[in-house]
Amino acid sequence: MDKIAFLFAGQGAQYPGMGRDLYTKNKTARAVLDALEEKRPGTRRQCFEGTQEELVHTTNTQPCMFAVELAAAQALREAGVSPQGTAGFSLGEVAALTFAGAFSLDQGFSLVCRRGEIMEVAAKKYPGTMVAVLKLKNEQVERLCEHFQQVYPVNYNCEGQLVVAGKEEEMDGFCRAVAEAGGRAKRLAVGGGFHSPLMAEASAFFAQELAPQELSTLQIPVYANCTAKPYALQALKELLGCQLKSPVRWEKTIRNMADDGFNFFIEIGPGKTLSGLVKRILPGVPAFSVETETDVQTVLEQLRERSMV
Repeated sequence: MDKIAFLFAGQGAQYPGMGRDLYTKNKTARAVLDALEEKRPGTRRQCFEGTQEELVHTTNTQPCMFAVELAAAQALREAGVSPQGTAGFSLGEVAALTFAGAFSLDQGFSLVCRRGEIMEVAAKKYPGTMVAVLKLKNEQVERLCEHFQQVYPVNYNCEGQLVVAGKEEEMDGFCRAVAEAGGRAKRLAVGGGFHSPLMAEASAFFAQELAPQELSTLQIPVYANCTAKPYALQALKELLGCQLKSPVRWEKTIRNMADDGFNFFIEIGPGKTLSGLVKRILPGVPAFSVETETDVQTVLEQLRERSMV
C-alpha cells in the first residue's frame, strides 16, 4: 500500500516573505496564521516582512516556522491529503507532533515559543555555531571533531552531509581541518550550537516545560529525531526534552520510514532542504515541498496521477 509522509522543516530554512502566498490564496492556511497571530502578535509581520537578520533570532525563527508549517499542513489536509506518518527536523518535530495530535495547535505553538526563548538564552550563555560538512564520510567528520574540545557531530542529514555544532572560537580551525581533508564547510544561518552538549541546560529547562503538559493520543506515527523510530506516547516528553542536546538522525529516520512502506514524501514549510535530502537518501522516490498554493496544487496533481488521493 502507498504511504504518504509529511516532513516538517527545521531552523535555517526561514526567509523573509515565507507563508505570504498561502495566506493570501488559501483560507485554511489564513485561518491558522490568524489564530497564531492572536497568540503572538507580530508573527505574521515577521513571516511576511521580517528581515533575514530578524528571522535568524531563535525566538523569532521557531514560532514563525511553526506557524507557516502548520498553515501549509492544514491546507494540504483540507485539500484531501492525509499522511500515514510524519517526522520533523529539530523544531519541525514540535510541528509534526502537533499535526499528529499530541498537542493542540495553541499548546504546540506555546511550546515552540518557549523552546525558542530557552534556546536563545542558552545560545547567549554558551555561544556556538553550526557548520555543514560536505564531501566527507560521516566517520571522517567524527574523527575530525575528536581533535577539538567542543565541536560535535549533530545532524546526520545524509551520506556526505553531516552538520557539526561547537564553540565559535574553535570553528575556524575545524573548517580548515575539513578543507585539508578534502571536504567543504558551509556555515548555517542559525543562532547557536544546537543539538550538542552546549544545549544541555536548555534541554533541562525545556523538559520542565514539557512535564505538566497533557498529551493526546497520536493519530499517526511521528518518527523521533533522537531514535529515528516512531514515538511511543509514554516516552514523548523524555525524548522531546532530550532532543535539544542530542543529534538529529535524519538519514536513518528516512530509511526507517522507507522500510515501513512510505514512498511519497512531502516537505512542509519554507525551503526544499528536506525534500532534497530524501532524493539523495532514496533516489527515485518522489519528494515535493509545499509552502505556496501552487505547491499544494502540484502535490495534488502528483498524488492523483498515482491514485493516492
